[in-house]
Amino acid sequence: MAKEQENRRPGTPIVIAMKGHPGTGKSTLARALSSALKIPLLDKDDVRDCTLALQQRHQPHDGLLNDLAYDVVFAVAATQLSNGLSVVVDSPLSRRARLDRLVRLASSHGARVAVVECRPGDEAEWRRRLEARRDAGSWHKPATWRDLERLLEAYGGCTEYDLGGVPRLVVDTTSGGDGGAAAAEEFVAAVRGGRWGGCAAREE
Repeated sequence: MAKEQENRRPGTPIVIAMKGHPGTGKSTLARALSSALKIPLLDKDDVRDCTLALQQRHQPHDGLLNDLAYDVVFAVAATQLSNGLSVVVDSPLSRRARLDRLVRLASSHGARVAVVECRPGDEAEWRRRLEARRDAGSWHKPATWRDLERLLEAYGGCTEYDLGGVPRLVVDTTSGGDGGAAAAEEFVAAVRGGRWGGCAAREE
């Protein structure tokens, strides 16, 4: 109960920035954190899903609509932070520039940033989850393992970057249990309370 009260008490807002490739369990963990901490969840895919009509009518480069989705999510995050609310931002966070922008945004509102990165240790389970969600998945997400491989090839390794001192917890969401939710809650509480001394951690 003490930990739960600490997580929910008023104080310095925090941006919990999810990070990881499609199908790694980011959204499941993001929802768990949002529910447990009673803070807004901002999902970039929710915005991207709404751009289907633009995609069909104008057929812009995919990057433009993806940038738009980030712009909207970050703008909404800024509004929540200005009201003193913490937020969970669910996105791949695949480029350092996205993180830098989020850090600047948080800093301008006196908030902290904590990255929760999902890295499944069991590739077979990762693949099963990715392809099992095919019917319910968004139109812009990879629907097959080969789609994901093409996406990762296009990234060219840019997803592996130094976080520049931003606190990070790396979670193996295929290891069973609660998918890392308890560890993530403890991590967030430590960052929010200014008690996090390291730059990275791993929950096996």
